Amino acid sequence: MGADILKFKHVPVMLNEVLEGLNIKEDGIYVDGTLGGAGHSTEIVKRLSTGKLIGIDQDENAIKKSKEVLADYSDRTIIVKENFKNIKNVLNTLGINKVDGILLDLGVSSHQLDEEERGFSYNKDAPLDMRMDRGNAFSAWDVVNKYSEKELEKIIWDFGEEKWAKRIAKFIVEERREAPIDTTFELVSVIKKAIPKKVRSQGGHPARKTFQAIRIEVNQELDILKNSILNANEVLNESGRLCIITFHSLEDRIVKDTFKYLNKDCICPPEFPVCTCNKKRELKILTRKPIIPSEEEIETNPRSRSAKLRIGEKV
Repeated sequence: MGADILKFKHVPVMLNEVLEGLNIKEDGIYVDGTLGGAGHSTEIVKRLSTGKLIGIDQDENAIKKSKEVLADYSDRTIIVKENFKNIKNVLNTLGINKVDGILLDLGVSSHQLDEEERGFSYNKDAPLDMRMDRGNAFSAWDVVNKYSEKELEKIIWDFGEEKWAKRIAKFIVEERREAPIDTTFELVSVIKKAIPKKVRSQGGHPARKTFQAIRIEVNQELDILKNSILNANEVLNESGRLCIITFHSLEDRIVKDTFKYLNKDCICPPEFPVCTCNKKRELKILTRKPIIPSEEEIETNPRSRSAKLRIGEKV
């Protein structure tokens, strides 16, 4: 077994809040759509007797590690290498129609950030990769070296909410004219040149927002998210719970808006005298405002700082 798998750590974010949010029944069927190192799943499965946990992840190392971590509970677990957007197909293949709870913990796992060669971290020098599923050919290298200046500016602005997007895109294109940008540190160096020194000294790492934007583009994270929520909602039993943890405002906005849409009875324009859409309310929102980690948790796990948990219940 590779050292990288042995190193795979997963500190589950807002564990108690998630367990409470899922409202676990010992004979229920639960899905962890972002299995990672099985931090949440281990605690979910401990609360099951005749129930089942289905763990889904697109990362090969996560699958290997979680099988190891959950070995004592193999009678209650089914682990599948897949993207959570395909939850309906996964359940169909297993002959399962409905489930009692679904957890999606979005963003990059601690392991992926710590595993240098994956290229997710701006603090470690590595090839530009950022693929969550390494079976995909398209990587961060393609975005950085092949996208036009306009395309780069758009994703860095839209997905990174980076106000220096125009300058960063311009500097990337200028730099790659000389030679391809192959590594994370080469990209960090370009970003630092693009952002004025005075601004660089304020706030977090100057490359954080650009790296986030490129990672989202490579893995099509935001495109996948809305449909994944709608698919998850479809496979929930009545009173089944959907718990989603996000790590940045773009994701949280999609979760919030999709929950609102599922919570509505009618989506006809207000000027319509009678409802013609026939839409019915499907999900009750249990978190008017998102749940955030406690000060104690942020202290012990700084990566949880930006996490937000929203919970819905199938009606």
